[in-house]
Amino acid sequence: MKKYLTASISLIAILVFTCIVYAADEAAVRFPETEAGKRVESYFSAFNSNNENDMRTYLEQNIAPSALKERPIEQRMAMYRQPKTDLATLELVKIIKESTDAIKLVARSAKESWLELTFEFEKSAPYKLLGIRIMRLDEPPDLNATTTPMTETEMLKELNSFMNGISVKDEFSGVVLLAKGDKPIFRKAYGLASKECKILNRVDTRFNLGSINKFLTRIAIEQLAGKGALRLEDPISKYIPDYPNKEAAEKITIRHLLDMTSGIGDFFGEKYQSTPKDRIRTLSDYLLLFGDKPLLFEPGTNRQYSNGGYVVLGLIIEKVSGQTYFDYVRDNIYKIAGMENTTHLEADVPAENVASGYTNNWDENDHAGEPRHNNIYTRPARGSSAGGGYSTVDDLLKLVVALKENKLSASRASEEISQQGIAIAGGAPGINAEVETNPETNYTIIVLSNYDPPAANKVVRKIDSFLERLK
Repeated sequence: MKKYLTASISLIAILVFTCIVYAADEAAVRFPETEAGKRVESYFSAFNSNNENDMRTYLEQNIAPSALKERPIEQRMAMYRQPKTDLATLELVKIIKESTDAIKLVARSAKESWLELTFEFEKSAPYKLLGIRIMRLDEPPDLNATTTPMTETEMLKELNSFMNGISVKDEFSGVVLLAKGDKPIFRKAYGLASKECKILNRVDTRFNLGSINKFLTRIAIEQLAGKGALRLEDPISKYIPDYPNKEAAEKITIRHLLDMTSGIGDFFGEKYQSTPKDRIRTLSDYLLLFGDKPLLFEPGTNRQYSNGGYVVLGLIIEKVSGQTYFDYVRDNIYKIAGMENTTHLEADVPAENVASGYTNNWDENDHAGEPRHNNIYTRPARGSSAGGGYSTVDDLLKLVVALKENKLSASRASEEISQQGIAIAGGAPGINAEVETNPETNYTIIVLSNYDPPAANKVVRKIDSFLERLK
């Protein structure tokens, strides 16, 4: 759960890989000579500058008014600072796809990270920027991969062959669903739900979602804001007056928590490691792990991934709704969307049709090279509003459909999934899940795995490459 962002316009997965040097003539790569292409080229120039004012000026001149209304300049600057620190500079490597309202490309950072960036623009002149989706790749892309067009039937055949290959090599265990509209056109299970009992995964097996639950927490907050039960500019202290860090509670707003610009860090750390996992069952149990820590930065001035912030959002949901977080999302999201197999399971309470997680994340000094082991000792007894719920590929497709049809009273999330699409993911030892939608092609990819990242992420990237080739 620690390494995936679920912000409205970005998904960044932090993973390690071996760098490969390509012989291709990268110097020949050029930005498209279109209005959108010029805006992307200007973004690279602003990002690569060591002057923050260059990025501020870029945002002021290039972001669409509708997008600025949703997230003003100062919030965007706060969200820019951490990627700038992590990446330093960006170099264009390959244009994957371009149109008047979207450009998708591969870039490489000065720190040898490979990224996929998707720029989305207004559909009519002046084609100003609506959003940027940044995804850090788990390995260097195959820049020489075939781009030969193929039919959907041919694509499904190639997908089936690819999945059989990686499952035979034990590189993947889980379930893959590809849907066109609201109808699955590919849905298969691979590997074992329980290695100890030799139980196979099924297409309806429930998997740990990791940080995908943050997206559900966002929906819950939007629902309550829509009812007038809370305001995004309200401080934490209004809802949690006994928050351990009282000074922070006066400064941090709900919007800061949503955007991960609050300065609240993670609940993972020494205290989490030393706490028996059976004692972590409620959101209040999680708060004890981080609530009294000093802020990492002044709220609104920077952006850093924050599991702790999303725990606080869950506590606010509990205070406003009068229900536990788990009951609120069950009644107001799962039931409405028809997600009958989605819940927050307790690790020590028997449950049917659940995949155990298996990890290679051994202590390298003690167990390096040994087979995967069950991740039960790394997980809290119950997940939280930051992650750790369980679901199936079919239930997650129901969530996507419910949002498209605006059934969840979450207009912002519905608009996002219908116009821009989403890419949300979760990952931890023995846990990897990803959901990706593309409103332009009307395809939805859902992959759930009980192996370490990038088991699911790798499959999604492969399916993306297949969909790029469709006639």
